[in-house]
Amino acid sequence: MKKITLLMLGLIVMYSCSRENPEDLIDENANESLNQKLLSVEEVNKFIENELKRDGDVNWTQAPANVLWSATVHGGEVLSIGYGEDGESFSLEKTPELLSAKENIFSVITASENTDKEGTVVSDDEILNVVDAKVTSLKTIIALQKTEKVRYLDPIGYNLYLQPAEDQKGKLGCGEDGENVNSNDYRVISPNSWLPWNFDIHKITDAWNYSTGAGITVGLIDTGISSSQNLLGNGFNDGFSSGRSVQRYGTYIDSPWWWSNNVDGPNDRCGHGTSMAGAIAAPRNNDFMPVGVAYNCNLVAYRGTADVVLDDYHERKGVSNALKALGNRGDVKIISMSIGYPWSIGNVKDAVRYAYSKGKMLIAAGGTSTTFTNWYGVIFPASMSETVAVTGIKDNGYNRCNICHDGSKIDFTIVMQRAGDANRNVPVIGFNTGVRDYVSGSSVATAMTAGIAALVWARNPSMSRDQVLDKLKRSGEFYPNRNGNFGYGNINALKAVQ
Repeated sequence: MKKITLLMLGLIVMYSCSRENPEDLIDENANESLNQKLLSVEEVNKFIENELKRDGDVNWTQAPANVLWSATVHGGEVLSIGYGEDGESFSLEKTPELLSAKENIFSVITASENTDKEGTVVSDDEILNVVDAKVTSLKTIIALQKTEKVRYLDPIGYNLYLQPAEDQKGKLGCGEDGENVNSNDYRVISPNSWLPWNFDIHKITDAWNYSTGAGITVGLIDTGISSSQNLLGNGFNDGFSSGRSVQRYGTYIDSPWWWSNNVDGPNDRCGHGTSMAGAIAAPRNNDFMPVGVAYNCNLVAYRGTADVVLDDYHERKGVSNALKALGNRGDVKIISMSIGYPWSIGNVKDAVRYAYSKGKMLIAAGGTSTTFTNWYGVIFPASMSETVAVTGIKDNGYNRCNICHDGSKIDFTIVMQRAGDANRNVPVIGFNTGVRDYVSGSSVATAMTAGIAALVWARNPSMSRDQVLDKLKRSGEFYPNRNGNFGYGNINALKAVQ
């Protein structure tokens, strides 16, 4: 069965709208006697839906107290609290003012919850100015909303807005089975490698005369890499690919209990991360398998998520921790993220800003879904100014792929779908050795853009992120202008590396 890469949702059942208006659900003067009712999931979701349709995001910090409290309770009673002044997303050494702000938050929570600090703290980040705390009381929410130097309040565990169909739970964007690839969707190149059909459209083969990505390290945050795909393991140096390395790490915490710190490991259990790694860096092999864009780059892959939708506390922490780790690596130039969520997540936003401060080029998927494409624009974190947002289009002009998002925040496009057949997308190496697959959506568009960026940076190793990004922009079909839905348009890899 065709695997479709989904970033926001797959086959979903969205909780239906409440018959009541959200204003009717809120007591703006909710008192400390806790008489205010706990809102149902349906009522919280109605608030979320209205926020998304009005602003394209959810501002939990400014939400009515009982909405935030209800979301926190339904999300495992974990509240993420960013502290400090506006813009103080991170600090390598906490100033006395930051330490004071943090301790004040703990004091407010312990007093309201009638507990001690040890019973409150779920996570206290060493780099990001954020703490996660166990919160059960509406009174605590009311107090925190009045507390100085609180940048945001985020019910980080709330994951009940998008609910997949029962047979798709935990599998959004996933698939381990291979597919038969149409013979018109590739051609064989030396030394016996498959060249995907869309590489020539973006002049990637011509760009290889100048750069193959050697010496550049790309970071990938996704579902990990399959231990069963040799071309992303011991066979990473195969054919015309040589002298490079692939590394795997895991930051996703696979546990149903919030207080656990058991990291699950680096191996892909989904298939999505393996596909993205293949699109970026699969070797130019001698095995009749699809090649990646930057077939001589190094790859550092983090398993930060279980699937492509950041709808779980552990996925959000996993991505945040992966961003910090990649930000700290001097060799990593590019971070590719074909993952996301409909609204912004405080600790992930802080981590994006941290990695950005380290000079990394963060490339993120604009969004892929089957439901929101007609009214929802670019998803998070591609919606951030610190990221480069990419989406996919068909091969018949600027028509977005069937399940791709577009909008004013898109920076680039990649042709990745046949106009006459939505099932024919980009061939990649599969989950298992010797298997091929198709991959689609803004996911593969993002991974291919990361590969092109690696080609450009390898050709110009002394350049900064902004200089490399400028080369990508100048190679765009619409440059020096921006299209309202597709940014600078299709990237010409040859022009970008010259």
